[in-house]
Amino acid sequence: MATIEDVARAAGVSVSTVSYALSGKRPISVATRERIQRAVRELDYRPHAGARALASSRTDVLALVAPLRVDVNVPVILQFVAGVVTRARTHHKDVLLLTNDDPSSLDRVVAGSMVDAVVVMDIETDDPRLPELRAMKQPAVLIGLPGDPGPLSCVDLDFAAVGRTAVQHLLAAGRRRIGLVGPTPVVRARHTSFADRLLHGYADALAEAGLEPLETAAEGTRRGGITAVAELLERHPDLDAVVVHNEGALPGVIEALREGGHDDRALLAVGPADVVAALPVDCDWIEIPAARIGELAVDMVVDRLEDGRGPEVRLLPPTLARHRVTP
Repeated sequence: MATIEDVARAAGVSVSTVSYALSGKRPISVATRERIQRAVRELDYRPHAGARALASSRTDVLALVAPLRVDVNVPVILQFVAGVVTRARTHHKDVLLLTNDDPSSLDRVVAGSMVDAVVVMDIETDDPRLPELRAMKQPAVLIGLPGDPGPLSCVDLDFAAVGRTAVQHLLAAGRRRIGLVGPTPVVRARHTSFADRLLHGYADALAEAGLEPLETAAEGTRRGGITAVAELLERHPDLDAVVVHNEGALPGVIEALREGGHDDRALLAVGPADVVAALPVDCDWIEIPAARIGELAVDMVVDRLEDGRGPEVRLLPPTLARHRVTP
């Protein structure tokens, strides 16, 4: 295994010059830096993580808190995780994944200075983790928007705008009885931020049009989607459009509409691109850009580490598109 001395000999410089070039602590000429980088690549030199941490007070590790609860859609969660992990590598950072919601897990890695910063998913409107996150010395970025983020940075899709956009689009198409099949009852009861915000945007847009919200929570399964459609139609037989924000229930919703002879009801899906691409019917849709949000979370937390940038909130605007089944 190559050492820093090997790199110095190959580049024709001192060991301290190599150290300064790798750490960025002192300016090094472009030509010298290029020689050092070429030697690092050719020798496949990898600085010892422990030594790096001691020298810079940095571990180059980010913690990602992504609770994998039984009521969440794991494939969608993993799209966020993939965005975080791949973007972290471009910043030469590793990711420590914490998959439970036990606060002691975060306490251990933060108090022990095992990580430089934290990215936290599955944010609730009044998240019980916020006081702890605000008190940390390490910067944190939330994927989600609590009611009061305070000094914490946040990034997410603007789910309130998603709800408004969906309703306004369907109203413009002449639909008047617009139902919403939302996330699971457990997600709703926990007041997960994205679910609350989409519901508020949906309800506000209908109220502005003088219409009643027609929403129901659905289990994230095919059966849950079938049951949700039956419930909406029983309560509102004149239902003429359905917005679905529940990837697991979406196939059941489509099945219930098709087999029940309700193909004339408009369908608008909210979900990741790969989920919508697999749908067997034409429909309107609004993308949840999960990987992109994960990438932005890493960029924001690195900005806070490197530039001391203050807290900020980034909400991505929704994009409405049309999915068409390929013959």
